[in-house]
Amino acid sequence: MQYVKLGNSDLNVSRICMGCMGFGDAGKGMHSWTLDEAASREIVKRGLELGVNFFDTAISYQGGTGEEYLGRILRGLARREEVVVATKFPPRTPEEIEAGVTGRQHVKNMLDTSLRHLGMDYVDLYIVHSWDKNTPIFEIMEGLNDAVKAGKVRAIGISNCYAYQLCRANDLAEREGFAKFVSVQGHYNLIFREEEREMAKLCREDNIAMTPYSALAGGRLARHPGETSRRLEEDSFAKGKYDATAEQDGAIIRRVAELAERHEVSMTEISLSWLLTKVASPVVGATKLRHIEGAAKAVELKLAEEELAYLEEPYVPHQLVGVMAQN
Repeated sequence: MQYVKLGNSDLNVSRICMGCMGFGDAGKGMHSWTLDEAASREIVKRGLELGVNFFDTAISYQGGTGEEYLGRILRGLARREEVVVATKFPPRTPEEIEAGVTGRQHVKNMLDTSLRHLGMDYVDLYIVHSWDKNTPIFEIMEGLNDAVKAGKVRAIGISNCYAYQLCRANDLAEREGFAKFVSVQGHYNLIFREEEREMAKLCREDNIAMTPYSALAGGRLARHPGETSRRLEEDSFAKGKYDATAEQDGAIIRRVAELAERHEVSMTEISLSWLLTKVASPVVGATKLRHIEGAAKAVELKLAEEELAYLEEPYVPHQLVGVMAQN
């Protein structure tokens, strides 16, 4: 495994971040395919053996049970200082807005709940899950700064935002003396490269780490065209993101399969090897041992420049989808 500093923070993270959305009680969330705690533990254990020290979860994953599973598992397998734990919090709810809960108080309430779920005194990276268009950004940044000053958070990040929003937030933080965002978690992979328009350029200039989610496009970049799985069939969220562009994306996926055969490696390794040339630490979801094993192998695979260009060549612009299409 290789490691890198996370942007302008002092966090030393593995080049692969284990995405833990697949952990949690399947009866308490939106996904039916999540793993129970025993199965989740085996995935985390294997990740640790392979050198993974960076784990990403969220308060919203399976009604908070995703955080609970991860916290208990890590306490049993690693010393707290050996791992980097990231969790995320959502925007204020309509009920909170009606009740007059400020953005600053919302951050505190969400963080305290996550810390209780995790059974931890602090999180290493606390992430705004998506831009809160109904809350002044000053209130959110003030709340995050409070958390850093209190020692409950080591660094802060943001997910699902535009480059201008990230720039605006960090400019405000610099002006007010608040903690600044050190990372951004956006939707980015070989068949969805819209982050390259502006976000990637901003991150390079300001040394903000990119830790994209959907690194394998919901499994599409790990399977030959036409191959399916229970998760591919049941994950309506991913289907909504990718089904409309399946034909144009198929040309790229076929090239991934071709290079995988040439190198005698998995398609996962090819797809992630490309992404690792672009970002600090992609978030790779794992619900089977082979998922995290393939991701770890990708760190060691180096593709030639002409192979990287070959993978990129068929790409055509995509429309924004999911949370970003709603902003």
